Amino acid sequence: MTDVFDPEQRSLVMARVKGANTRPELQVRSMLHRLGYRFRLHRKDLPGKPDIVFPSRRTAIFVHGCFWHQHPGCKNAVRPASNAAYWNEKLDRNAARDLQNLQDLRDLGWRVVVVWECELKDMEGLARRLHGILGPVGASRRMR
Repeated sequence: MTDVFDPEQRSLVMARVKGANTRPELQVRSMLHRLGYRFRLHRKDLPGKPDIVFPSRRTAIFVHGCFWHQHPGCKNAVRPASNAAYWNEKLDRNAARDLQNLQDLRDLGWRVVVVWECELKDMEGLARRLHGILGPVGASRRMR
């Protein structure tokens, strides 16, 4: 089946897909900030330019859309039937790049967390999970 858009229209649609400051990312950042955590954003010097970075905790968080990053087993990660060759190549490339970025960060000694878009349906559960990973608020600050 062919694409419903011509190449020029498809290009315009794809150009509007945000790579940073997405709604899910903003939700996770807001929740972490409310919990008292302070962080950096989109560190370009780290592999994959993580969405949220805790330098003193050596922890990087990626907030992934289930479709774009192909969340295994998620109902939101269904590949389009139209223009399948294009989408398969694109989504496979995204998933391979994600795996490489995660490994590169781990090789540099970073702890890596992936938050999937579908996890945002249970913000309390997500908050508990991230708190368990990050530890107490302020625990990473140096003693004066």
